Amino acid sequence: MLKQLLDSPDAELLAVYGRRRVGKTFLITHFFGRFTVEFTGTKDLPAKQQLANFAAALGTKKTPATWQEAFQLLRRKLERSKASEKQVVFFDELPWIASRKSGFLPAFEHFWNSWGSRRGNLLIIVCGSAAAWMIKRVIHNKGGLHGRVTRTMQLSPFNLCEAHEYLRSRKFSHNWFQTLELYMALGGVPFYLHQAQPNLSAAQNIDKLCFEPGAPLRNEFNEVYASLFENHERHLQIIKALAKTQQGLTRAELQQKAKLESGGTLSQTLEELNRSGFIGITIPFGRTKRDSLFRLTDEFSLFHQRWIEGKRLSEEAGAHWIKLRATPRWNAWSGFAFENICLKHIRQIKTSLGIAALQTESSAWRSRPKPGEKGAQIDLLVDRADNVVSLCEMKYSAAPFTITKKYAEELRNKMQVFQTATKTRKALLLAMVTANGLADNAYSQELINNRIEIAALFEP
Repeated sequence: MLKQLLDSPDAELLAVYGRRRVGKTFLITHFFGRFTVEFTGTKDLPAKQQLANFAAALGTKKTPATWQEAFQLLRRKLERSKASEKQVVFFDELPWIASRKSGFLPAFEHFWNSWGSRRGNLLIIVCGSAAAWMIKRVIHNKGGLHGRVTRTMQLSPFNLCEAHEYLRSRKFSHNWFQTLELYMALGGVPFYLHQAQPNLSAAQNIDKLCFEPGAPLRNEFNEVYASLFENHERHLQIIKALAKTQQGLTRAELQQKAKLESGGTLSQTLEELNRSGFIGITIPFGRTKRDSLFRLTDEFSLFHQRWIEGKRLSEEAGAHWIKLRATPRWNAWSGFAFENICLKHIRQIKTSLGIAALQTESSAWRSRPKPGEKGAQIDLLVDRADNVVSLCEMKYSAAPFTITKKYAEELRNKMQVFQTATKTRKALLLAMVTANGLADNAYSQELINNRIEIAALFEP
């Protein structure tokens, strides 16, 4: 996409967004190498200082009084440059530049609409980590920039395959299981993975990055939210409430547990978290948007809440994480984290089921049992166009997972309750997604129609 924009004979305006540390700036600077003008905003810096920094980026000693004046200076600089070459202007951390009352966006709108959009040799790139802000204020702008952005690029964290390839490129000899454990704690954020050392195991790296004195990611959680959102305390209340439940919460449940008032502010906060990739929103099977379930999907946020938040930091380096791996609490966390990862790799799961080309709809489901009735919950079901519903169970264990008599009864109950409650006439097929395989016994032979193992999740 970047090469197409560079070769384009038209004026181009590219908006790049994605969560903090995902590699936006690295990608743009690595591809272009140099810019006609490059300017990076600074958080909480007054407009006057931002303008002084912009003047320095232009190479002029005169500090403009307003952004309107600043763009006049930019225009003069571009007019003096060679018209035959593509002129690339890069505004990084745009939400920090275009703060309230700064006057940046109206001035930028006027600059682009009255002059920039007519320059066939001009490419302007605006970039920001506050994804919801970028979408609302730039991409879906209802004012002077409405429909003016010619391209958008959303950068997401690496999936398992990309994370494994990235680690391999940095001389890691980790197998899939080591990558999976690292991913369960850090997610696919390139900056976090870059901190890991190839001569250490996944557990040792997690210790070094999160638990040892001076651990580089020890305070990352609060810094991420503070840098992305205004009044980020509301965002943290939601994240902390969702971190305590594996099943997800409805809006009403979330409002109660996070102790937040309902209304537009809550809706905006949920949208910002969803757009930035920290939470996921699913409409349960057979329900409406009003019944949406909210779930914490950011691996590092879940890890921080379960293992770091409110915990005392050991004064000595040691195998802290390795010791924790032997506790029941670790088993509960790993199950939740593995489920989250599976929900981010539904395309790979569908491929393993042999239905990649089939029209499907993926969702979660939970029953509303009457007093005395058994309830049931399904975290992933795939409603298929071939008159089948695949019910997916996701289990993480160090050894091949064994279906016990008790768990077999739970599975039968889930299928029965689902069929009765939804009144579906479609065939139900049970799929088991496991990290270390499924033990073969009478229950697995009777109940499981599809077995999906770790290799499937690492497909491109």
